[in-house]
Amino acid sequence: MSSRSLVTTPALGLPIAQMRSVYDADAVERKLAKLQASGNEREYESLRNTWQRMLERGPQRFAVKPSGVPDMAPLYELLPNFTEVLDDVKRHVALSQDSHDSLEVTPILLLGPPGVGKTHFARQMADLLGTGMNLIPMSSMTAGWLLSGSSSQWKGAKPGKVFEALVDGQYANPVIVVDEIDKASGDAQYDPLGALYSLLEHDTAQSFVDEFAEVPIDASQVIWVTTANDERGIPEPILNRMNVFEIAPPSLDAARKIAAHLYRGIRGEHDWGQRFDPEPPEDVLDQLAQLAPREMRRALMTAFGNARLDSRYTLEDGDLPRQGQGRGKIGFLQ
Repeated sequence: MSSRSLVTTPALGLPIAQMRSVYDADAVERKLAKLQASGNEREYESLRNTWQRMLERGPQRFAVKPSGVPDMAPLYELLPNFTEVLDDVKRHVALSQDSHDSLEVTPILLLGPPGVGKTHFARQMADLLGTGMNLIPMSSMTAGWLLSGSSSQWKGAKPGKVFEALVDGQYANPVIVVDEIDKASGDAQYDPLGALYSLLEHDTAQSFVDEFAEVPIDASQVIWVTTANDERGIPEPILNRMNVFEIAPPSLDAARKIAAHLYRGIRGEHDWGQRFDPEPPEDVLDQLAQLAPREMRRALMTAFGNARLDSRYTLEDGDLPRQGQGRGKIGFLQ
């Protein structure tokens, strides 16, 4: 697949983009013409519509990257337990700056307990790199078609999530998050992770074939982030294709910083937030620091609401939901 420059002299730190072809339009036209000649258009209406949509949209997608190493200090502060991962991303960005090379990031596995912010990290990274994010939850899926599509021979067949991200999306290099990869289940006939064997290898990903569309797609620019609680549920060949980072719960001090950041963020996102104190009280931070990062936002929204019902604009410890009303504590590192 080819690419061409869209922005040639960007300002330092702003995203730059090239247009990259993620499939061969001529190959799609040949597939469509063959289907029309067969007289089976009605039988394969969904497939015909997919190919027509590909031709209408065209194969060009944005391949974006920062023009220089961006200021990542806010992310280090917001995600203190992801320092090693951020260091790795920074190295990859540095390699691609001042060149025409695309941003290439070795697939990432975030390994850690639920609630430490693994999916939130992926969203922040997509924002940092200026590309989109697609979330693929594996915990309740049993069929291999989730990633690679299902054969058009089957009733109700459709393309897979990788095809949708590249063909229906705007970017040639989206961040695709395979969430809870260790929870994927399957049988001998359908391996939900089977497509990853080729998708996580740069060379084979250049000609990834979705089983439904049957047209090679260039998925080599995809930035892969997978999450798991237990690496024992992941096949060794897939583990070997990724950089594995063990994500621990944040320290008490780091958890307090995360809670304070979330408080300021919620306050700034809402007009009513401007009536509340610029910073939360220390005892509120102490209580929030006992929660998993994913629980902090919900607890804060409850606290803001309780304070307002009490005609106050200062949060108090009692405004937070009590332990036992939701999930338990995650604990923190000493």
